[in-house]
Amino acid sequence: MRFISSHWQLLALTALIFALWHTPVVVPLKILIVFLHEFAHAAAAWLTGGSVEQISLSPDQGGFTITRGGNRFAILSAGYLGSLLIGAVLLMLALRSDADRWVTGALGLILLLVTVFYVRDLFAATFCIATGAALLGMARFLGHAPNDMALRVIGLGSLIYVPFDIFDDTIARAGLPSDAHMLGAEFGGPTVLWGALWLALSLAVILTCLRHILGADTNLRFDRTA
Repeated sequence: MRFISSHWQLLALTALIFALWHTPVVVPLKILIVFLHEFAHAAAAWLTGGSVEQISLSPDQGGFTITRGGNRFAILSAGYLGSLLIGAVLLMLALRSDADRWVTGALGLILLLVTVFYVRDLFAATFCIATGAALLGMARFLGHAPNDMALRVIGLGSLIYVPFDIFDDTIARAGLPSDAHMLGAEFGGPTVLWGALWLALSLAVILTCLRHILGADTNLRFDRTA
């Protein structure tokens, strides 16, 4: 009972996201997490000496990133696991820091910069500009609590979406093109093997994340104005 009373908001938010998961309400959140997936591919390319040619998103929650050079193993592996880590960091910052407005603003700025330099199609540009502007607006005009809640939703959404997406893309429908399929084609091993490995790693990351960020009380106080 103490755990529930200390974390009831987080539990309620998780239940709400699950309840709305297959409704249009959650689609923008899912597309934002797909953006994090593609951005993680791009980050892996940059960090391993490669470059990024294009990033794209689609209304059906798909996307792709075209890279040149860099470490292919790292780039292909970074999509699911990288977006999961980004979500975990956003959730951690929401729960364990007072920098929520700065983090929300930084995420909005990243969306806009990616649009300027790497987005070439109308849907992706429209989504990234609208979402980036909304996040920057929240950071500028709203207080701590709304920004904290936004980061919680994005972070929790990523922790929920990524394992489900890994299972659906690489295990349940292993024949479909996916990062795991390309990894198997280039480095060997069946799609299911890479998918199962990523799924296990993602669950380990989630458990480790929750273990370290759930303190004595995570309930958000809405009386704060800063």
